[in-house]
Amino acid sequence: MNDRVQLPKSRAATTEFVQPARRVAYEVIAAVRESDAYANLLLPTRIQRAALNTADAALATELTYGTLRMQGFYDRVIALAANRSVDAIDPAILDVLRLGTHQLLATRVATHAAVNESVSIAKQVGSRSATGFTNGVLRTISRSSAEEWRERVLDGAAGVDDRLAAEHSHPSWVVRAFRQALKAEGREDEIEDLLAANNVPAKVNMVALPGIATADDESLLGTKDAYAPTGYVLAGGDPYHLMTQAKGRIRVQDEGSQLAALALSHARPIESGERWLDLCAGPGGKAALLAAEARTHGAELVANELVHSRATLVRNALAAIPENVEVWELDGTRIAELHPGEFDRILLDAPCTGLGALRRRPEARWRKQPKDVAELAGLQSGLIDAALGALKPGGVLAYVTCSPHTAETRGIVATALKKWAGTVNALDTAAVVQSLSNSELDLAGDPSSVQLWPHRHGTDAMFITLLERLPD
Repeated sequence: MNDRVQLPKSRAATTEFVQPARRVAYEVIAAVRESDAYANLLLPTRIQRAALNTADAALATELTYGTLRMQGFYDRVIALAANRSVDAIDPAILDVLRLGTHQLLATRVATHAAVNESVSIAKQVGSRSATGFTNGVLRTISRSSAEEWRERVLDGAAGVDDRLAAEHSHPSWVVRAFRQALKAEGREDEIEDLLAANNVPAKVNMVALPGIATADDESLLGTKDAYAPTGYVLAGGDPYHLMTQAKGRIRVQDEGSQLAALALSHARPIESGERWLDLCAGPGGKAALLAAEARTHGAELVANELVHSRATLVRNALAAIPENVEVWELDGTRIAELHPGEFDRILLDAPCTGLGALRRRPEARWRKQPKDVAELAGLQSGLIDAALGALKPGGVLAYVTCSPHTAETRGIVATALKKWAGTVNALDTAAVVQSLSNSELDLAGDPSSVQLWPHRHGTDAMFITLLERLPD
């Protein structure tokens, strides 16, 4: 990640004032565009560097995430107000306009503050003519209400999915992919609820590592999760401070991720001495939970992560486990060749588009393209074949993605089952997940897979399938 985008110092020192929260928001938005920065990683660093107080940090967070989420809708508004395609606007100025439009249409920021400070930023990052252009476009937008702009944007939409894409600020191809995934469950009519849920900030969810977190640790957390027996919804405070205070025994982790890891450990009773593998372990959240589960039941976990920097994150995540957990840095597609038939349980949290976590990574919807799905499918198929080959006869594999796209989920599993016909069976994944849940989950479709959803379960859109390698 490159976080080099900053307003020019010499020009930033002029009399033009930009409130620190807006400056931080602009810098992060620009870095996301220019250098593929991740907002959820860069924003906390920039907030700390700018020494923002709690209120300004909250404003910077809202401005950054709100602008990135609604970028598609705002671009349509800007194109109408500027009477030109956004492709014809200087990218740095377009970032200014997006941030200004968000303040005008979705916040209580005073119009004069939104416009004037946007113009100040434009002076620092653009030309003299760009300053006048920014002022003109934002003043045009400010003369109509948010509802009036919504109606104008929707009037220009071409078809049902483009209208949904415009209103809920998703690329049209993502809308079609989500519709297809819901259709596979017979729930196509939930598409608008899903798109709306993706634009609602996610709750801060924590996990208490079983057998390792203390009662004092858990007292720092909020209410128990609706479904994950290891999870909590944080009532308030800085989650990263709590993680440090508890030395990693409690961690930030989405409830859906916890259910995905626990589906593997709960797939059948655990026998002491079992050997488990987390095949694509980075950044290590699920590995930490599985290591705690394994330790409690006398099993052993090995974590594998190909990328060295991510393997370092895995080692850090596993530091809370009292016993040493081995971390390999192997090519996962070669695991069957290197360790054939060696493991009783394997988690394959496959590299994917991440379209199931748009609440947490709002820029992902604009960064991913349909070709990414096709490219990832080859890797996902290679990894699932390798994982099945590394299973002992009778062993269990959990295939997991943080994407509901059927080409990354049901399609990969169906291909694997066809290739491994007669040697691999799909288990009743829905029954396993229901059995470990605090309360009944509203699941749909084929019970051999579980698809979690933000709008239905309040989790990331995790996909889980349990596969069993039949005994010889």
